[in-house]
Amino acid sequence: MNVTKSAARDDVRAGILEASIALMNEGGLGALSMREVARRAGVSHQAPYHYFADRGAILAELAGEGFEKLIDYMVSAVGLARDRASRSRALGEAYLRFALNNPEVFRLMFRCEMVDLTNYPEAKAKADRCFQYVADTLGAGPVSDNKMSADLVPVIAAWSTAHGLATLMLEGKLGEAFGDTLDQREEAAKKILAYVSEKMMK
Repeated sequence: MNVTKSAARDDVRAGILEASIALMNEGGLGALSMREVARRAGVSHQAPYHYFADRGAILAELAGEGFEKLIDYMVSAVGLARDRASRSRALGEAYLRFALNNPEVFRLMFRCEMVDLTNYPEAKAKADRCFQYVADTLGAGPVSDNKMSADLVPVIAAWSTAHGLATLMLEGKLGEAFGDTLDQREEAAKKILAYVSEKMMK
């Protein structure tokens, strides 16, 4: 395949993924069908099947890309943070920011009923790398599927706090306690992340 054809294929593939995200943002997962993706991307209704076996494959690709983007958010946020508490706080804030900026992709990444990443090894590997990055950043070392090390306990506690806050904010469950505006709620969430980081990362 020559360079021009390869670039054209990449463009079509990227267009399919962009259309998929747009549809999810507008109407949730139920709005996503192969035919509607094709229509939105401006390609034939069979074109998506040349790149993805089915809707699940598209969702897995989007979830995998989401984990890669989340790592980018966290790497940028950690910056020059020198101790575990400040690194944990920075990771949590980046996690929250990613979720609020990418709500549908965030939901997709962690909902097995939407897409089970165990069926998509490449996407699962990206998810695993994301969690390993958090563990490494907080000094927990290699993550094992078979045991819960003492070092991993505060890492999971910090991740769970950030994920819970992000989910509550996206679902609008925090009410007036966190303030009326998004900025007020984000600031309140940051206070909780700072509190948990100080308690868990001593």
